Amino acid sequence: MPVRLFPVVIFFLSLACSSKLLAGEAQEIKIAYITQEKQVPAALSNLEPFITDKGLQGALLGLKDNNTTGQFTAQHYLLEQVIVPIGGDVNAAFTEILKQGVQLIIVNLPAEQLVQLHQLNNMQALLFDVATRTDAFRQKQCLDDVLHILPSRAMRADALAQYMLKKRWKRWFLVSGNTPEDALYIDALKRSAKRFGMKVVAEKQWLHSYDARRTAQADIPVFTQVDDYDVLVVADEQGLFGEYISYRSWIPRPVIGTQGLIATAWHRTHEQWGAVQIQNRFKALAKRQMQEQDYAAYLAVRAIGEVVTRTRKVDAASIKAYLLSDRFKLQGYKGRPLSFRSWNGQLRQPVLLAAPSSLVIAPPLDGFLHPKNELDTLGYDQPEIQCQ
Repeated sequence: MPVRLFPVVIFFLSLACSSKLLAGEAQEIKIAYITQEKQVPAALSNLEPFITDKGLQGALLGLKDNNTTGQFTAQHYLLEQVIVPIGGDVNAAFTEILKQGVQLIIVNLPAEQLVQLHQLNNMQALLFDVATRTDAFRQKQCLDDVLHILPSRAMRADALAQYMLKKRWKRWFLVSGNTPEDALYIDALKRSAKRFGMKVVAEKQWLHSYDARRTAQADIPVFTQVDDYDVLVVADEQGLFGEYISYRSWIPRPVIGTQGLIATAWHRTHEQWGAVQIQNRFKALAKRQMQEQDYAAYLAVRAIGEVVTRTRKVDAASIKAYLLSDRFKLQGYKGRPLSFRSWNGQLRQPVLLAAPSSLVIAPPLDGFLHPKNELDTLGYDQPEIQCQ
């Protein structure tokens, strides 16, 4: 056959493969995505609109990428979207998903609801947690059927502490809100401070119930009058007051934590290691910036696609076994391959430290060594796990 006919032959072979896919011979992989609508909170600022589909758009982008690959591997991915209304029965919706035989479920729900679904699941499906950062799930209360995508509070606090140690900002002033989540983040920060040799020189809790916007100039300078410190560390996960501390504290110092320099899985300013292309593709799809829940849901879908492509297995047990093995590596646009910790189901990943308009650094930093994987310098390592 003349060489010039090879492109024609390749074209018809590709067309034949495409025809087989259209004929319904592709392997079908069903994924469910479950979340619940939320009440729109009181706006701290009109500059930050409330996002109703946080997480879902990332899953849809991951689905699109999986199906692009699936055109060449005879595989087709489907995403069932289960969005429970406010006041609706999440447990009933989850039970219905299980009845349909779906074994791969992305869960975008708070910690207490995740525990309820874990109890209902009884190892029938593999759950991908794309919402919680609860340390207990990674250290004492491990959920065998759940893989956690977002960095835990301990991972975030360790990332901040590594950078503070590098900058030699060792004296911390801790300021927290009065919510249970703020208390959990303070616990993580204190653990990291002890782990990396930081000194907590002062600690206060913001108990003001009135509007911080009206009182910031008068009250925050008084509230922050303490002995000298290097950095003010804020734990305000609800965003009720933390934004107003910068430039108003009694002593002019950097602000880090949940405001100021934050530790996050993803940030709109991240453009390294190919991130700019996924930022642009997400914005074209969702008409907004990617949030960290979007990134987590994207990784969950892509992790499933990576395993199915390599093994052609779609059952929960086989996928979980591969994901927790040393064979699994996932491109996450962070300069290092991502993988899961076999002892608690946490996704290993660099944590981005970002200011409002710039990416500062992405720990783990050089010099923080680990005998197996430097990513395990962030969060709870295997010897620290107390799960039964």
